[in-house]
Amino acid sequence: MMEKHVEAGKILKTVREEAVKLIQPGTRMIEVAEFVENRIRELGAEPAFPCNISLNEDAAHCTPSKNDERVFKDGDLVKLDIGAHIEGYIADTAITIDLGDHEELVRCAEEALKNAIEIIEPGITTAEIGEAIENTAIDFGFRPVYNLTGHGFMPYIAHAPPSIYNYKTERGVKLEEGMIFAIEPFITPGKGRVVERSEVEIYSVISSRPVRMKMARELLSEVEKYRTLPFAKRWLSNPREIIISKLVRDGILRAYPVLSEVSGEPVSQAEHTVIVTESGAEIIT
Repeated sequence: MMEKHVEAGKILKTVREEAVKLIQPGTRMIEVAEFVENRIRELGAEPAFPCNISLNEDAAHCTPSKNDERVFKDGDLVKLDIGAHIEGYIADTAITIDLGDHEELVRCAEEALKNAIEIIEPGITTAEIGEAIENTAIDFGFRPVYNLTGHGFMPYIAHAPPSIYNYKTERGVKLEEGMIFAIEPFITPGKGRVVERSEVEIYSVISSRPVRMKMARELLSEVEKYRTLPFAKRWLSNPREIIISKLVRDGILRAYPVLSEVSGEPVSQAEHTVIVTESGAEIIT
């Protein structure tokens, strides 16, 4: 089913290019998120996860709420992370848009991604990919974010093995022809770690256990179409906080809190989905 990954990747490339033009000071974040998700559907795929728009020190898992009034501002460092799937076969890509003076930080993430992709071929390991990313960050005078990773894909699972760490690990998974995964360097001048903060707008179903409460059953019935893929609270017709919180406590839903750089320093990100070929890597996004 590799052709479905490839088609999802083509759709994402188009959507990414269109969405970047919308990210300007004064534009509402929710407008960009809804554009991305609707455009993916118009082009024949489905969002693999809610459109992530993470600003400045926030690195991941940030998506606007239903009535979000936040707008992009001069000086913002904007990470746009988007995914699409066709019948569960996923592609994933991200880009950083600089509305301030973070040119070197953005360039570092892009160079780290480029350098990682250039060494890909059957037989190398994910540890070597991580080393290429870490060395690039150090050469620029920055650090990778050590506790965020690239990842493989499985049907309807956006983060599957192998994990692609952004630094050299002692051991790695050996690459084989036909493997597909996302490489996503996160780069910062800070300490290189992210922590969870209280904002949560993204969830996924992780258990199919029966529930007794009628409203909980209704919510789970509504999100059944997403299977194990993440969904946004704003996608729900009746996003009752008390019901969602109970389902998280009961281990039926997983919450994805916004991840923020621990020292409050800005984070840049670059990401492509690639397929390992006989002679290297094919970028499909």
